[in-house]
Amino acid sequence: MTDDTIVADAPPPGPPGRAPSTAGDKLRFVLRGIGQTLITLGLVVLLFVVYEVWITNIFSERANQQANTKLERTWATSDNPALQLPGSTSSTIPLGTGIANIYIPRLGADYHWTVLEGAGQDVLADGPGHYPNTAMPGQVGNFAVAGHRVGHGAPFLNLDLLRAGDSIIIETRTYWYVYRVKGLDHGLSVADDADHVPGREIVDPSAGRVLLPVPNQPGVTPTERLLTLTTCHPKFTAAQRMIIHALYQSRVPVLSVGGKRSATKPASIQALYAGVQA
Repeated sequence: MTDDTIVADAPPPGPPGRAPSTAGDKLRFVLRGIGQTLITLGLVVLLFVVYEVWITNIFSERANQQANTKLERTWATSDNPALQLPGSTSSTIPLGTGIANIYIPRLGADYHWTVLEGAGQDVLADGPGHYPNTAMPGQVGNFAVAGHRVGHGAPFLNLDLLRAGDSIIIETRTYWYVYRVKGLDHGLSVADDADHVPGREIVDPSAGRVLLPVPNQPGVTPTERLLTLTTCHPKFTAAQRMIIHALYQSRVPVLSVGGKRSATKPASIQALYAGVQA
């Protein structure tokens, strides 16, 4: 008789038993853990950069627009002496309050920020801030304004694009003040008149002398109307400060329509935009 018994194939051999952990295994485990930790930290840093550079811009622009709306409403409906510029002193203005609007034709027709009173980080998070105890717009002395270069709206991101002679326009309740960036045509760092103040300088963060009534000249009585803008330098660092100095050129009365203040730019102010050279 034939043996019909079916014999199944033998099962494949199982995996070999895991050898006891070696020093190499332990090292790989540690390195894998370090790698995962570094990736996590990298993601955290990346998210922080995204927040600081882009997300804060959204919040700052919104807060500055709200400050602008409030300022325009105040100008239109109130005779608050603290906001009648020039002639007031900064000590009467609450920190964070809008005091003026700044326009820089070189930086585009849509460049417009409300300048707030105060230069602390909480104020600068919402836009450019006026250094207390420096002059107000149009006054003899030094009207000084700080602003972030990266993040928080980055209002002074492109100050390095300014050229000698460029206009910086400050709008107040009663006047549009026009300042011109100082410096000779061949270099902003060159002083162009008797006050020996250049159009641009790079200084240490502790160089408060740039905020003096006559920048960098303690004890000198001012005779000119100056504007100083300060921001971090280079971009994405706070190692130094970029300083832009501008000299008052003229003022133009705010337009009035039906006896009410108009936010429309006068023709002579509009012409400053057409005059920007490429």
